[in-house]
Parts: sequence; C-alpha cells; structure tokens
Amino acid sequence: MLADVALVGFGNVARRFVRLLDERRELLENDYDLVCRVTGIATRRHGATYNPDGLDAVLAATVVESGGSLTDFARRATDVPAKSSTTVIEALAHSAAPLRVMIETTTLDIGAGQPAIDHVMQALQADCHVVTANKGPAAFAFRELSEIAEQRDLAFLFEGAVMDGVPIFNLVRDTMPAVGILGFRGVVNSTTNHILSALEDGEPYDAALARMQAMGIAEADPSLDVDGWDAAAKAAALANVFLDARITPHDVDRSGISPADAGRVRAAFDQGQRVRLVASASRGARPRVELVELPTSDMLAGLRGMANAIELETDTLGRIAITQLDGGLTQTAYALLTDLIAIRRRDHRHV
Repeated sequence: MLADVALVGFGNVARRFVRLLDERRELLENDYDLVCRVTGIATRRHGATYNPDGLDAVLAATVVESGGSLTDFARRATDVPAKSSTTVIEALAHSAAPLRVMIETTTLDIGAGQPAIDHVMQALQADCHVVTANKGPAAFAFRELSEIAEQRDLAFLFEGAVMDGVPIFNLVRDTMPAVGILGFRGVVNSTTNHILSALEDGEPYDAALARMQAMGIAEADPSLDVDGWDAAAKAAALANVFLDARITPHDVDRSGISPADAGRVRAAFDQGQRVRLVASASRGARPRVELVELPTSDMLAGLRGMANAIELETDTLGRIAITQLDGGLTQTAYALLTDLIAIRRRDHRHV
C-alpha cells in the first residue's frame, strides 16, 4: 500500500527519519506491504518544496546539511518550491494515495505548543493522519486533537514525544487492554540525567552540558532541558493521555538543575544516595518535576548518563517499568517509523 508522507520540520530527527525510511524500504514493503513516498517538506529556515509524484528526501537532507535551502533543491530537481507548511499539507490532502500522513517534528514551543498544534489541526482537518515527535500537541491540546482525529477516523500518534523510540503510549494502547493507569514516575530528560551523573563523578556542570550540546541532544539554548520544561511537557503529555488530566506544562510543579546543585549531588552520592530529576503524577494530584534524593535500591537511582525510565502504576498489573539505556536521533526517528507502521496496521484492520 502506498503512503504519501509530508514532513513539517526538517531538523536532525526528520532528516534521520527519511534516511531510516530509505534503509528500511525493502523491509517495510515485504513485511508490512507499505511503500512510503515523501511528497513534501516544509521548514521554518530552509524553505519548503513538494512534488505529488514524490521527491528525493535523502538528497534534500544532504542539501540542507550542506547549508543549502529546499528552494535551491527544488530548482535542481522537478519539485515545486512551496510557500509554507500550509501549501505542503494542502498538497498532501489532494493526494490519491490510500494513506496520507503528515510527520510533524518542529521545535517545542513551551509557551503554547505552537505552531505544532496548528500543523496537527490543519492536517487532521484535511483528512490526513498525523505522527509527531513534538511534545506540544499532546502536552497542550491532547483532548481536542484526539477528538478531531476520532471524529474523522484518523490516527494522531506521538510515540516519539517521550523517551525517544521506547514504546510507552503504544505499550498501553496496544498491549494493555482494560488496564487503568493510576500514576507514573520517571526520569525522562537525557540532558539533565547526563549532567547529574557527571556531577556524581566530580565533573564540572558546564563541561557535561557542553558535551550534550556537541552531541545534538541539548540545544544551543539548553534552558528547556535544564530548567525542567522538557520534563514538564512530557509529564503533561503522560498525564493527559493516561490520567485524563487535561493540563498544560504550566500546570506542572517544576524545578530544574543548575551548577549550584553540584554540592547537593555530591553530598547525596557520598551518603549512598543518588539525585535524579523525577517527573511524577497520580490521579487527582498535580504533576511534579523535581530533584529527588533516591536510595540506590530505587530503579531510577541506577539510571546514568542518557538513560531514561518510566514506572507505571496500574490497577490490574501493579507496577510496570520500562527503561531506555540508549537514546538519540535514531531512536526518535524510529518512533516516527513505528507510528507510521501502526497507521498501516490500523488501516489493514479497517479493511
């Protein structure tokens, strides 16, 4: 089955995704009867382009990484320069492909979740499925967007929004029927966990943060990570999906980390404890992101470097934990791929 795909946002994750699509092309066709064709790409900084017959997304990634624009790319190929993401989504909506999917990977806006929410809304209203790695839509507008998707019999998926490619939302949705989630706790931000681990080892805060920036894990402006906003957005998304919280990240009690925490981290370490930035929530309680001293027997205490983990408290299965020891661009790109496959499986069941 043919799936036409439009990309809104073409940063590190999206460029890794199109290469992963190319690497897994034969497997997708043989195992899932899925042929993916990228028909449009829209960015804030590099322009936009579309081609209803498909464009060379891997080449487009190379052009952007070498400092070129998508407008230049379109001039060299048979593609059409587009004015904006709206043009690209409208072009996708007119596709005759059985599956039409918008992949949204723009940067998180912690103020209101825009423009990602508008991108998702436009795609759903144009009868296109949506996959996003942006935390904004689920953290700020999960209920509204989910209701629109349900009314139009479309998928609105966002596995890559929390813990990269490790299945959290898919795990509960697809493999835990009739199980209620009562709460969760976890370490969900790789940058801060790496810094806290480095502080335990006596390394300076600034050096550990700089390493995360050099790896592309933390942004040039790392405030979303170190001020706790990234974890708060993930906590809001988890609470909205699992606990029907109907909140935004601004409703989360939030703290972050700073160089001033080095002494606290070392003191706890010397006393046989570990300090971790923990996101947690339970039904009826306000979600929190806070620095917590944990005994070494606690699963979260053993997470070092970029490792993350979520523990779910359920009404039927007790506590369930899932841990990610390695995270990064490939893992987040893989989450986009798994959501795309989930849409194909969903369509197959509807036949």
